[in-house]
Amino acid sequence: MRRLIDASIALLVPLLIVLHLYVAPYTKVEESFNIQATHDIITYGVPFQNTNAYLEAHYDHLSFPGSVPRTFLGPLALAGVAWPFAWLVEGVDKQILVRAILGLYNAFSILVFRNGIAHAFGSDTANWYILFQASQFHVMYYASRTLPNFFAFGISTIAFRSLTPSYVGSMKPPWRGVQEYRKALVMLTVIGVTFRSEIAILLGCHTAWLLFNKRLSPTDIVTSGVLGLAIGLGLTVSVDSFFWQKIPLWPELSGFVFNILKGRSAEWGTSPFHYYFTSAFPRLLLNPLTWQVCIPMALTIPALRDRAFDMLVPNMVFFAVYSLQPHKEWRFIIYVLPSLTAVAAMGASWIWTRRTKSFIYRVLAVGLVASTLGTFAVSLGMLVVSSFNYPGAEALNYLHAHADGSQNVINVHMDTLSCMTGVTRFLQIASSQNTSASNRHTLWLYDKTENETQLLYPGFWEKFDYALAERPEKAIGGWEILHTIDGFTGVQLLRPGETSRHKMSVDTSLTQSHQMIEDLWPGVRNVVYHSWLQVEDVMRERVTGGWWVQAKLEPQIRILRSTKESA
Repeated sequence: MRRLIDASIALLVPLLIVLHLYVAPYTKVEESFNIQATHDIITYGVPFQNTNAYLEAHYDHLSFPGSVPRTFLGPLALAGVAWPFAWLVEGVDKQILVRAILGLYNAFSILVFRNGIAHAFGSDTANWYILFQASQFHVMYYASRTLPNFFAFGISTIAFRSLTPSYVGSMKPPWRGVQEYRKALVMLTVIGVTFRSEIAILLGCHTAWLLFNKRLSPTDIVTSGVLGLAIGLGLTVSVDSFFWQKIPLWPELSGFVFNILKGRSAEWGTSPFHYYFTSAFPRLLLNPLTWQVCIPMALTIPALRDRAFDMLVPNMVFFAVYSLQPHKEWRFIIYVLPSLTAVAAMGASWIWTRRTKSFIYRVLAVGLVASTLGTFAVSLGMLVVSSFNYPGAEALNYLHAHADGSQNVINVHMDTLSCMTGVTRFLQIASSQNTSASNRHTLWLYDKTENETQLLYPGFWEKFDYALAERPEKAIGGWEILHTIDGFTGVQLLRPGETSRHKMSVDTSLTQSHQMIEDLWPGVRNVVYHSWLQVEDVMRERVTGGWWVQAKLEPQIRILRSTKESA
């Protein structure tokens, strides 16, 4: 029975990652390079003849290269795993397929780390780790998203499994422990070289900690670093020089020079030194008792203190060092979240196993259960709200479903906001694809022109039959609005007696973008959305006295149809 309970709790991670994927299946601009590159490899293959011309003709990254080159290692691995399913399973949604593969890879890494926690601290701690991790919104939501950080996240989490402190104090680890530490350093070096250069700082903090505690000798550290560097450079320089047609190319070095040495990352905004400690850290953990009660408990109980410090200190030093960089984002520190959550789980397990021994422990145990359930509810609410962040994708899908299918060729212009909020090549209809019997012979052509000079030229617009536009007045010529897609713009407070806009949309046949949800969200996505509406009803009636906070939705993308023929 105990193994069944443990396995059931562990399954929360892959199930919730898949749930988040289905509720919010689209992507945003930060994921664009990797999702487009994965599409291109699956669709067009890897050319070994006339390579440069073929890549320029078919691949997206040479037309829209971005500020710095990014590695193709993640897309190549994803495409390699997805390719058999993409071409052998008829009708499979390829974007969901590749994201599911990435999400399950990260779920696997979390479960590997969970098993390390179980081995070091016991199954109660491992179960609390899973409950805390699964209820955290950011990891579950982003685990399937093609950010470079989440290609690195899986490997870093497995590396931290090897750093799990089974040996503490002055006790020198046995040979197997040394090998685990060396393996962790190799893995962190590889992903620092290939995916995210900030991991070099994290690697340095853990290396210094291992050396300070005499877990590894300088020789072990140097050999591990050299091996990781050789593997990482060998992979990234060979693969990326080929796809970018620049020899030699090390993308992460280019990113480091651009963002750090030239200071260009500050153009994306800056945050105060304490941001990671006072804002990102609590938001990532989400459950307030994890950092207000559980982590302090683990650091003060003598039986837990040494191992808690072992997992906490190098990661907090990483926070401090990386805080010197002005531009800060939570995803830059996401790699340490499993370790911090594990420390919280140590404190939670200590409380839980002693809940019958004193009144204080009983109250704290009840608080843990209540706060964890509350965190799951908050995370679900954040998921529903976040699903409204992709009006570009919803607009393109709507257009595919409602365009005039009698045309042989349909030209579509997609503006910057549309491309930033969900439009990808996976969503576009290739010449061999059809949306329905009525337009099965239609060739769809897509345009993503951003050049302001071209957009001001009237002749540019004459070739388009439809346009997706944030500001329809910028489309020159005769146009009519076919449909409007709402998007998330913030939150709003509902007072007692005010009707939820979400509820109104359902009661009026899901008008506006909510009709899109009903049309495009099959199965589980629809269930989650309506379940949230039921939660809202119950909470307003029985708990909040009618008060509620809901997502504020406003028109963002207009689907325009040209009137040039009718004119």
